[in-house]
Amino acid sequence: MSSVSYGRRLARPRNDRWIAGVCSAIGRRYGMSSNTVRLLFILSCLLPGPQFLIYLGLWIAIPNE
Repeated sequence: MSSVSYGRRLARPRNDRWIAGVCSAIGRRYGMSSNTVRLLFILSCLLPGPQFLIYLGLWIAIPNE
């Protein structure tokens, strides 16, 4: 079993932020558009669950660039 390495560490960029840069960091880490990740997050907020709390936790856990 091999692990996939995308070559970038998870870090919130200083540019390309809307609120805290969490969606942008996830998008950059996994090779996705930051706007796609933002759209997925907004759509997920329509479902019941702790999405906002997870976002706050990631805001605290993911370091700045």
